[in-house]
Amino acid sequence: MKKAPVNKIIPFSNVDGPGNRTAVFFQGCTFNCLFCHNPETIRLCADCGACVPGCPAGALRVNGLGRVVWDSARCVQCDACIKACPHDASPRVTWMTVEEVMGMIRRTAPYIGGVTASGGECTLRCEFLIDLFTEVKKLGKTCLIDSNGSFDFEADPRILSVCDGVMLDVKAVEPAWNDTLISYPRDLVLRNLDYLIKTGKLAEARTVIFPDRDRENEETVRYTARRIQNSCPYKIIRYRPYGVRERYRKLLGETETGADYAERFARLAREEGAARAYVV
Repeated sequence: MKKAPVNKIIPFSNVDGPGNRTAVFFQGCTFNCLFCHNPETIRLCADCGACVPGCPAGALRVNGLGRVVWDSARCVQCDACIKACPHDASPRVTWMTVEEVMGMIRRTAPYIGGVTASGGECTLRCEFLIDLFTEVKKLGKTCLIDSNGSFDFEADPRILSVCDGVMLDVKAVEPAWNDTLISYPRDLVLRNLDYLIKTGKLAEARTVIFPDRDRENEETVRYTARRIQNSCPYKIIRYRPYGVRERYRKLLGETETGADYAERFARLAREEGAARAYVV
């Protein structure tokens, strides 16, 4: 029976796709973005036990097999374990079957338009997602993927047959800036951008705008806007340091991107043909 590591399920979300949606966040990611605001989803727990002593509720322990065990009933969601973790992971992960995830989704089904799979990087669990989305479709709901673009959608298009669209991050186009930000080659992301546009499966493109990075911001926005045109919304996201790991905040800055500065790049995107570009 397939199981996948689920970090959390948000029953009602209006920021993970259009309308009211249930968002399922899977653990594990292929990227290590410097500006990641939920770095505790990057890796699986290494069972080092560093988080156990600092848990104020006694919700964590190391069992006889040397594994960190989380008691969700005792957990007060204080995030002390996440702050103590040296591995960009979380002990608060549940390995769930498709039916267990569907049990959560069915509770909110009458009040949502669909389900969004996020992470981490949810496409690491492609086989699980195919089965999950197949079941979600039986409820008459839409299915969206929030992806960093590291999965080759053209090489394995099965997931797109049960998915209504992909919300794709285009983080950086200039190679050196891309390598600095995410430590992962940009080529597959850009191929995915073109393929999703061609197949009509690009639901949304997103780019984070960083303070005082005029050239890098402009190159990414101009490239992306010229390709997507009016095929989907283009979300211009203001960099915010909240949740970003301290060692990287020193590189990227301690202040958030100004609204006027971000709007400058939204205007650029619209001038390049991405008529639905907007700032968040």
